[in-house]
Amino acid sequence: MGSATGLYSGGVSEFPSDPSPVVDAGAAELGVAVLQFAPGADGAENLATIERLGRRAATAGARLIVAPEYSSYFVPALDLSWIANAEELDGPFVTGLQRLAAETGAVVVAGLAERIPGETERFANTLVAVDGDAVLATYRKIHLYDAFGSRESDRIVPGEIGAPAVFDVDGVPVGLQTCYDLRFPEVTRRLVDAGAELVLLPSEWVRGPLKEFHWRTLVTARAIENTVYVAAADHAPPIGAGSSMIVDPMGVQLAGLGEQTEIAVARISRARVAEVRTVNPALALRRFRVEPRD
Repeated sequence: MGSATGLYSGGVSEFPSDPSPVVDAGAAELGVAVLQFAPGADGAENLATIERLGRRAATAGARLIVAPEYSSYFVPALDLSWIANAEELDGPFVTGLQRLAAETGAVVVAGLAERIPGETERFANTLVAVDGDAVLATYRKIHLYDAFGSRESDRIVPGEIGAPAVFDVDGVPVGLQTCYDLRFPEVTRRLVDAGAELVLLPSEWVRGPLKEFHWRTLVTARAIENTVYVAAADHAPPIGAGSSMIVDPMGVQLAGLGEQTEIAVARISRARVAEVRTVNPALALRRFRVEPRD
């Protein structure tokens, strides 16, 4: 067993003071907030909740605000009402997110049901990141939730496997993935290989036998094995598991929630990523790389 240097002992980090083997990450820090609520069938009400929680998050110092998957519209059954309520990226939901971003000066990330031109029975499960001026990044969910008795593929078109969705917020490289993608560690690894040091995970992680345990375990594992921050925003109960959280590269939960409609805010630092990777250079030592499968 190796030395305990760099591990947590009594809550005190004992990392070396000079992470010289790591490329200088600068002094970039970022306030990050995850919003937890239970979206419903009223899109205007969902947007109003994001605005209310988002303003609180910005006041608390967040420059990046993360809302859950399916924030624009949600009903438990994947019926044709989803098609009727799907929107394009210049629709009222994304436009509302941009208004919030302009008002607060923050970048806002949320999930929506995206209308696909020509599709009458399916939509895209899309994440969008916006500032006050533009759409910064989009990600369409690759791994559809055909598990635990659900079949997203009956109603959702899977995203194409292209370049990882990584963008910059105040000097911090940020990656996007969605809910069930969490069970596929290759998704996070591709984001990290593309430079992400913070991974955002908007989710609608439903409750179920051991599901809450899976959620906490996998979010923490993705942070530890990739030495990155993970910010996971879930739906509040009764359908979602809640337990939204922000986890650091050593797997330490910096901020988290239970079942309530609320925000969790934490400050992240690129210097923290650099020092963890000095002590635990697992990414540099690995012998394999991730390639998409046909």
